[in-house]
Amino acid sequence: MKFKTYIFLSKELDKYYTGSTSVSIEERLRRHNTNHKGYTGKVNDWELIYKKEFTDIKLSRKLEIKIKKRGARRYLESLKTK
Repeated sequence: MKFKTYIFLSKELDKYYTGSTSVSIEERLRRHNTNHKGYTGKVNDWELIYKKEFTDIKLSRKLEIKIKKRGARRYLESLKTK
């Protein structure tokens, strides 16, 4: 089974959402873009900005936590400078 850590962007909110999942990124994006209660349910323009796949859920969650602590915007900027 593959696990994914991802970052979605809503241009309308100018916000990022970081998460990890074992389902497909397409399914995860579809769920975030549906009308529901919660952070991502406010808008339906979420798009995939970044993803990384793992075979170990612990590594996927570790990266998710690292990104959330640092902030998605700063994390993405650090990738550009490497």
